[in-house]
Amino acid sequence: MAAGSAGALARALGALDGGGAPEKIRLIPQDFFAELCEQIIQHLNHKIPGINTAELCQRIQTSGVDINIGDLAKIANTLSYLFSTAARNNLSTEELVTTLGSGVSTLPKHAVQVIRHVWNEQGKAIAVSEDARDMATVGQFVDMKWKLGVAMSSDTCRSLKYPYVTVTLTVADPSGQITDKSFEMTIPQFKNFFRQFKEMASVLETV
Repeated sequence: MAAGSAGALARALGALDGGGAPEKIRLIPQDFFAELCEQIIQHLNHKIPGINTAELCQRIQTSGVDINIGDLAKIANTLSYLFSTAARNNLSTEELVTTLGSGVSTLPKHAVQVIRHVWNEQGKAIAVSEDARDMATVGQFVDMKWKLGVAMSSDTCRSLKYPYVTVTLTVADPSGQITDKSFEMTIPQFKNFFRQFKEMASVLETV
């Protein structure tokens, strides 16, 4: 492995070792850790828009593991950096595993086994485009849900009974983390929102 490759991977491993990541990884059951790694690889391969750490964290917690979403998101970001660095430097499975063993001595064995398997199966397919990655400064739309509600009362008015729309946008941020953003709109705001979407649709039809 070239000196430049070694230096880049050392930085990635330093990030993995920092903040107690190996200890947090040790808490995650092997099947969940494998699912996380596979989602990261698929995201790097542009097969999915992002990594749904919130949903995965909830399932890990339900299994009885005490881990919070902030820690899981940090692990996901660091592993993503590790995999993209390894892809950029065309590391073989053995080179990656050997470096993992020497660089992060506290990384649990089950995690190294998962990384070996995932990288061996899917790692070589990662098409790393630094230009495209550098340009990814905005989030990516994943899904949208809405519901209509009626406000019955407030502190200043006993009987409001005005309708409103609650919209939940699911987006993948530039790092690949999938999050939900919710907001409410009054009916006039919703009509303006809808009008702008119609304008966008009419412009797209001319493209």
